[in-house]
Amino acid sequence: MANTGFHLIFPGQGSQHPGMGRFLFENFPIARQAFEEASDSVGLDLKKLCFDGSDSDLALTENTQPCLLTVSTATQRVLLSQLGLTPVVASGHSIGEYAALVAAQALPFSAAVRAVRTRGQAMQAAVPVGQGSMAAVMGLEPSEVEKMCAWTVQESRLGPLSPANFNSPGQIVISGKADAIQWLQENLKPEELFGTAKRVRLIPLQVSAPFHCEMMAPAEEKMREVLTEIPFQTAKFPIIQNYTAQLETKAELLRENLIRQVSAPVRWMQSMDLAKQKGYTTCIECGAGKVLQGLLKKIDSTAFRVFNTNSLEDIENIEKFAKELS
Repeated sequence: MANTGFHLIFPGQGSQHPGMGRFLFENFPIARQAFEEASDSVGLDLKKLCFDGSDSDLALTENTQPCLLTVSTATQRVLLSQLGLTPVVASGHSIGEYAALVAAQALPFSAAVRAVRTRGQAMQAAVPVGQGSMAAVMGLEPSEVEKMCAWTVQESRLGPLSPANFNSPGQIVISGKADAIQWLQENLKPEELFGTAKRVRLIPLQVSAPFHCEMMAPAEEKMREVLTEIPFQTAKFPIIQNYTAQLETKAELLRENLIRQVSAPVRWMQSMDLAKQKGYTTCIECGAGKVLQGLLKKIDSTAFRVFNTNSLEDIENIEKFAKELS
């Protein structure tokens, strides 16, 4: 049984693209205000970066994170103020969780933009370039990926290596020492490790650091410093958090889980399983791209309905649907 009300979902790194959010800025004063507020808070023209920045400018983690947060916040503000939508729950993929907390008024927007700019810098600085790596694993269950990582660390003595993103069935990302991932690629024999000839693919990812693993501990410490200084509030609606894949509204737990997610895996699949159980299946992907829609198709294409927000037509479709609902 679907819950009446919208589940706001906020994308993470990898969804960014030049030109993102431009149509919002051009059509909605409340979106313009969001871009101005964000730019002022970090002393950087985020509008110019989002609209005219190159792929490589936007791929710099310290730029990606505030830009995604700004576009996502501009999007949800348009939806809530212009269309009068009532969210019942929100969740965000990695950096997207900051946008979810801003939407639920648990975290002030300008403070969040400053925090994610620092988060990007801290994550980049945590590991020297070339020492860490990430890879997508196709064809294994979550428990099998955990077993494979533990086996790699034990056999190669090159760890750490662990699951970083439980994105969808058959697509889990691992993160850790570059040497460990290379060793795994050269030595994995699925029939020996799992007792059955599974078809496993390892696809190295073009990333600037090994996110969401224990190598991010220095960045987690930095974010503890930063987020402890920010006043969090009780969320206006529950957030399904990456760290626990559970619903949360309490300010202190929202903060602690946000800190811990820097070096812990993103439990997106588990979070969306919970959303399905609770009936939070009418989703709006607030922000750039369609990555989360793609993941939800793989998680359960019949249970979830996902609206995108990449054009005026997308916003009009949401408005039309909301009117039909009411």
